[in-house]
Amino acid sequence: MEESSARRPRLALLTLCVTMFMSMLDNVIVNNALPRIGRDLDAGIGGLQWVAEGYSLVYAAFVLTGGALGDRYGRTRVFRLGLALFTLGSALAALAGTIGVLVGARMLQGVGAALLTPGSLTLIRHVFTDEKERAKAIATWSGVSALGLSVGPVVGGPMVEHLGWASVFWINVPIGVAGLLLAVRVLPDIPPRARRIDLGGLALSAPGLGLLVYALIEGPSRGWTDARVLGCGAAAAVLLLAFLLLELRLAEPMLELRLFRDGVLGGALLSGFMVSFGMFGASFFLPLMMQGILGWSPAAAGYAGLPMTAMLVVAAPLSGRLTARYGPRLPLVLGLLLCAAGLGGLSLYGDHARYPEYLWTLFAMGLGMGLTFTPVSIGVLQRVAPAQAGMASAAINTLRELGGVLGIAVLGAVLTNRLTDSLTVALHRLGVPVDAVGPIADAPTGAVHGGGGAAEALPGPLRAAVDGAFIDGIHLAVLCGAVALAVTAGLVAVLFGRARPTVVPEAALARPAEPAETRSA
Repeated sequence: MEESSARRPRLALLTLCVTMFMSMLDNVIVNNALPRIGRDLDAGIGGLQWVAEGYSLVYAAFVLTGGALGDRYGRTRVFRLGLALFTLGSALAALAGTIGVLVGARMLQGVGAALLTPGSLTLIRHVFTDEKERAKAIATWSGVSALGLSVGPVVGGPMVEHLGWASVFWINVPIGVAGLLLAVRVLPDIPPRARRIDLGGLALSAPGLGLLVYALIEGPSRGWTDARVLGCGAAAAVLLLAFLLLELRLAEPMLELRLFRDGVLGGALLSGFMVSFGMFGASFFLPLMMQGILGWSPAAAGYAGLPMTAMLVVAAPLSGRLTARYGPRLPLVLGLLLCAAGLGGLSLYGDHARYPEYLWTLFAMGLGMGLTFTPVSIGVLQRVAPAQAGMASAAINTLRELGGVLGIAVLGAVLTNRLTDSLTVALHRLGVPVDAVGPIADAPTGAVHGGGGAAEALPGPLRAAVDGAFIDGIHLAVLCGAVALAVTAGLVAVLFGRARPTVVPEAALARPAEPAETRSA
């Protein structure tokens, strides 16, 4: 009986780690499948952006609501519901026959992930009451989350090549079923507590984010002055501004903006956001370059990510030790700078670069990512009272996913815009009509030439024009991401340096009494 009691926390941690690994894995495992999806479902770069964005966008929009639902109806119950929806969405994605159905299934996966992930850290705090054991559990959970992001491309490449693109979704089904069975047996039932659901915040944030991402994805192809693009961008700005104003008024908001008044909290949350911004953006278009421009197979493109995976494995325990000894500031700043260096370094290499030449960039990005995951979680949880742990956990996950959403959208827009401009100039010199620019620009996705590299379908001069324009677009995109990460590193260093090393008391986040009409708004 005692042995069973001793095993229960370990099994609970295993359950939480496996499900978190799966939800993080699904952020990136699909990336190596994108060229094949583009070929089989006849989708261009914009359509493939929606395949990648559908999951992250819905996750970011609903994860804060998922945290509130967990408080109101019970963390474990909502966790199980989220895992069931995620598993169902995975099966539907594997069976999808059109790009629209696939995007819809990805969105269902996002809803499931938004329900299951906010409760993970709260459940860890409930299961591990000893501070040292809890710190180890959080470090393990954070390391597994980071490993999911890094293993995705490595696992996904060979699966796509040998089993087809649907296999990257089928893999979630047995894992999800096993996770559900374990969750029923070993996860403790945390009593629910009365909490309002911020339906107004959800009604403003979800369409606001959706319209913003739509404008960013469609802008390069439709033109930034297109009426639909401008209208969606303006509507997104109004809705998101209204969301922020509403959150400042509510007694129990979806997103507690007062967290950002504390330097450590603000710096940690900003770090999680920006690492996802840079790394998710890079992980979207690098497989397109490897398979569409360099002509690599999906498996080869996947194996190319092994150095990054290895460094994440090394960095996870190192990050925990550095955080325990020096606090979160050092590993966060160092991790951000390494990510910036690796991402910026990719701009030094063109379509004729050999893999060993830019291998160091993968090592740098893997080490940088691995150094940031644990200190973000620990830095936030050390600064909030236990009652705010669920809300803080939801904020971490929201900003990470939102960073990924905007990274793919913004850096993808930079890439597509530069690609279109460069290709238009190059094709004009070759006497190719302007109307042909769009279809030719989709060559790297596999939609035009069958997924085996542009050389299979395009004549030599056109192939050279596409390759040059795509590389030009990637160079600008990674440079933008690198600059953003480097600036963030400096800002985080300043924010942590000014903060006092004290835990934020619960009262500091409490709001003054508000009129009844405000509280019911």
